[in-house]
Amino acid sequence: MTYKARKRLALFILVVGLPIYMIVAATVMSRMMNAEVRFPMPIEFFIYVLLGIGWAFPLKWVFKGIGQVDPDENNQT
Repeated sequence: MTYKARKRLALFILVVGLPIYMIVAATVMSRMMNAEVRFPMPIEFFIYVLLGIGWAFPLKWVFKGIGQVDPDENNQT
């Protein structure tokens, strides 16, 4: 995948995908908290941490090197 395409994909993920993920995660957690049987506090904390950083690991390849200069650009002066 080219640098420009990865940059666009990263922007799309941050602007569209991440808010959708946050809404889904918050909905799941609120439904779990309103259930009759609740998880103990340490397990709930672990689930929140997992949901908070778990999205980044599968998408690390998209964001890696995005802030650098375009390696595909041929700037020869």
